[in-house]
Amino acid sequence: MHRYANPTRFLRIARIATPLTLVPGLILTIIALYIGLFASPPDYQQGESVRIMYVHVPAAWLGSGGYLGLAIASATALIWRHPLATVAARAIAPAGAAFSAICLMSGSLWGKPTWGTYWVWDARLTSMLVLLFLYLGYLALAASETERGGERRGASILALVGAINLPIIKYSVEWWNTLHQGSSINVLQGKSAMAPEILTPLLLSVGGFTLLFAAIVLMRMRALLAEQRVEARSRRLAEAVA
Repeated sequence: MHRYANPTRFLRIARIATPLTLVPGLILTIIALYIGLFASPPDYQQGESVRIMYVHVPAAWLGSGGYLGLAIASATALIWRHPLATVAARAIAPAGAAFSAICLMSGSLWGKPTWGTYWVWDARLTSMLVLLFLYLGYLALAASETERGGERRGASILALVGAINLPIIKYSVEWWNTLHQGSSINVLQGKSAMAPEILTPLLLSVGGFTLLFAAIVLMRMRALLAEQRVEARSRRLAEAVA
């Protein structure tokens, strides 16, 4: 991956990859949400409220998956000083925080008709809330280190330490007695407890949201690299005038 550390080489790839992820992501998401909201049947137990799942599940997946990407980028920045690793981490963090917030809000809306309340201190919900706080902590610490001209090592260390929360989110429904239901899809065994009419739009939604997440990260990385170039050019002009 070090061959792509050159910003110019990365930008050439990103310019091509951005529309290739953005356009299919929008199409898949629109199709999935249309099927999920209007064409799929209601759940035999939860009724119409199950339609929140088509937003909630992809948001939960991207909140956790985004933090895993943030931790990997932070580790790469700390160990190998990869030039684009810190840029990638800064691009992933706000997108991951946004999807984590969407997950919590949609989960609360789903919880009201299902559990009778918007919020319970359930293990899965609480660990997901901790994940949102970790994202916000990373963003605040990274912004503070940027103002001081630091290398953002503190933010990277926080991202790595916070990764401990990911297996807690994943296995919380198995380790503790929780209200949140367990996983309905077993990827390793290729099995699902969902009917095909519900599973198909859900998988389309997950795919569409994932492509949109990738497009957002690529666009933010391009914007951050452009900002770095402008700042470097401004410093050179200031030094030349001085």
